[in-house]
Amino acid sequence: MAGRRRRRLDLTTPGLLGLPLAWLVAFFLVPIGIVGAYSIDVFSIFPGKHPVTLAGWHDFVHSAVYLKLFWKSVRMSLIVSALVVLLAYPLAYYLALSGTKRKYILLLILIAPFLTSYLLRVLAWKVILGSNGVVNSLLYWLGLRSHDNPVSQLLYSRFAVMLVLVYVWLPFVALPIFVSLESLDQRLLEAAADLYASRWQAFRRVTLPLSVPGIIAAFLFVFIPTVGEFVTPSLVGGTSGYMYGNQISDLFGTGFPDWRTGSVLALFLLGVVAALTGVFARFLGMRQTAAR
Repeated sequence: MAGRRRRRLDLTTPGLLGLPLAWLVAFFLVPIGIVGAYSIDVFSIFPGKHPVTLAGWHDFVHSAVYLKLFWKSVRMSLIVSALVVLLAYPLAYYLALSGTKRKYILLLILIAPFLTSYLLRVLAWKVILGSNGVVNSLLYWLGLRSHDNPVSQLLYSRFAVMLVLVYVWLPFVALPIFVSLESLDQRLLEAAADLYASRWQAFRRVTLPLSVPGIIAAFLFVFIPTVGEFVTPSLVGGTSGYMYGNQISDLFGTGFPDWRTGSVLALFLLGVVAALTGVFARFLGMRQTAAR
């Protein structure tokens, strides 16, 4: 019986994992391999034979333009991620620990913007921040600005990109923090109150440390996609809000494409994101092991 059960498990496990693994290989690993082949000229959009070369990587490493643009995108993503977490944490804290009976209704209201297209929400901000938009119109009405002198820095700027990204990702970030706080053992807070801890002390010593995994997950949830963002900067960024993802998109999609350099930039971004994810995952694993 034990041998038959073991054989059944051996047959069932590959059957369950086969389709997901095949999907992962076909639509994740194979495309990465193709991009890697373009980066060393194994594949090329130009006809004829091409020797395998690392010239694209050499040019990237020794080009201050691409690296400077990458670090600019990293700084913008770090600022956006930090702001989103700071704004989402109080919101998630209220929804999870306030004890209100309407928390799931409020949570539904929080995620309601997802019912609208991402592009429509970004374009709405383009209308709000424009020279004749809501903000400038209010300034005209209050007499703080004349119609000949609108606040032009609101749109097509780095500020506009970060503002729209904060707005877009705020509901996403509130969800993992909400789940982390809602699963908190309430008996710990009751024990802290029994030991005469103030609400601030209970938050600082109990709630905040236990919600750190949710905060880190939320931070990564924003940082990983925004560091390679190109849609929002294209719509509201202009030249000032131009990001690393826009450069990759332009190298692949302009009239004079350079797929080798674009592949190098894409693989470098993928490597950095994978390394950061690994570091944070190891940190969380060590933290959970220490907690046990």
